[in-house]
Amino acid sequence: MRYSKQHKKVTRQRIVEIASNRFRKEGLNTVGVASLMADAGLTHGGFYNHFSSKEDLIEEALSSAAQASLDQSLRDFETGGIAQFIRSYLRTAHRDHPETGCSIAALAGELPRHSKTTREVFTKNVNGLISLIESRLSKPDPDVARAICATLVGTLQLARAVSDKKLSDHILKAGEKAAIALSQAR
Repeated sequence: MRYSKQHKKVTRQRIVEIASNRFRKEGLNTVGVASLMADAGLTHGGFYNHFSSKEDLIEEALSSAAQASLDQSLRDFETGGIAQFIRSYLRTAHRDHPETGCSIAALAGELPRHSKTTREVFTKNVNGLISLIESRLSKPDPDVARAICATLVGTLQLARAVSDKKLSDHILKAGEKAAIALSQAR
């Protein structure tokens, strides 16, 4: 049975969304194509009707996750400026649910072992976040924007990595304080 182009497009998007969430939650290398396709209600063999390789899917999932994060960041900036964006980024719900959060923080540690093309997609996403931060600073400065980005991502990664919840909460608060101070510097 042949499916319409629209059906194929919708199916592909469903696969990308499932992959995006699972990659952020479980990691790029631990998620297999067969289980992703099963989650989408499809067979493993159907994967290649939509993607040329797992790496191709990873690249699309990274782009999709980055767009979702960008949309959320824009809402945060609109409601409370850069301080609200920082607080939202470093909230406990973001720490506790990487599957719905920033792919940069969730996957940065894994990307060095992936293809140059995949790292270029990731780099584009990082540059997009830095540019967004810079555009919202009262005195735009790319170095300050990079420092805020690095503070946010590193804080979130460290808060997720420690086993002590109290320490994790303190790390989030310290990162928030440092990032807000950076945003107000000068």
